[in-house]
Amino acid sequence: MHRDMEIIRELLKQTEEREAGKMTKFHDPIVVHQIELMIDAGLVDGEAVFEKMAYIRRLTWAGHDFLDASKDDTIWNKAKEHIIKPSVSWTFSILLDYLKREAALKLGLPVP
Repeated sequence: MHRDMEIIRELLKQTEEREAGKMTKFHDPIVVHQIELMIDAGLVDGEAVFEKMAYIRRLTWAGHDFLDASKDDTIWNKAKEHIIKPSVSWTFSILLDYLKREAALKLGLPVP
């Protein structure tokens, strides 16, 4: 099973929007796998149980950074067009760097 950045982005948004202290439980195998990957990447604090159920407690600092960088739909769509596509080899760090660079450009900040 592969990473699905659309699902990951949506889960990060939902986690940020939900009431503080409220833990969300998921059972769908595809979503559970994405949460396992999010935990591995340090985006969320959570737990996967026997690959059948997963909990997200909260976003980590890295999760907030990624979500903030990917919130703008225009920037996200550009990332999907240029980075997140089956014919291109990419890593999570390349995606995050791209999102940060595009956000900085949009804000008129200098980009290294």
